Amino acid sequence: MAEGTYVKLTKEEEALQNVTPGELNQAIDVERLTASRCMECGQTLPPNYQPPADEDWTTGIFGCAEDTDSCLTGLFCPCVLFGRNVESLQEDISRTSAGICHVVCVEGGMTLAALTSIFYGVDPNTASNICQGLCFAWWICGIYTGMTRQSLQKKYHLKDSPCDPCMVHCLLHWCALCQEHREMKNHLSDNAVLPTTIVNPPAVQEMRAGMNQENQSSSGEGTGSSNLEIQPL
Repeated sequence: MAEGTYVKLTKEEEALQNVTPGELNQAIDVERLTASRCMECGQTLPPNYQPPADEDWTTGIFGCAEDTDSCLTGLFCPCVLFGRNVESLQEDISRTSAGICHVVCVEGGMTLAALTSIFYGVDPNTASNICQGLCFAWWICGIYTGMTRQSLQKKYHLKDSPCDPCMVHCLLHWCALCQEHREMKNHLSDNAVLPTTIVNPPAVQEMRAGMNQENQSSSGEGTGSSNLEIQPL
């Protein structure tokens, strides 16, 4: 190698000569990769970020009478109310799809049990099969609707009230549907955009050519000057 290729280190850089093998092959902390991210939107959170504490529900589990519309809908058509809740919570899922899943789990299991008792009668064998079918359908419904309640709690940072989301739907399914509908309704009313006043600017004023000529003639008569043209020599 030709002379002058090596660079002489200064006194401040002499410590670099004592580097041991493998010392430079250390993991580097890249803040962009190791920083915590939001579970909802995926944005990078600052190092001093602290998640908000879980809050109480705005209404109780037995406050169905506070909203008569959702109370009647949840009592007679729970699949419709569940579809509305899912559509309000997750825009990519339509209320029809969510309602059909609810019909298959709950209403379908009840209908199948009723038809079995009608056509085959109620004896120890059929009663056992009917109870097992109803328990299985109710268990599937509790898991499915409980996952929706859990997503609602994560979105608005709500506590488990009165117990686990799946257990709430297994024990108090209709009351839980009404409570979730009231909760989303209250949060949407808090985030409603207030009406703004729109002020239209005044119309643009234009000066017409005829008015310009009249103004020039009137100004010429008032000053007593004549219209003279200056021609170049």
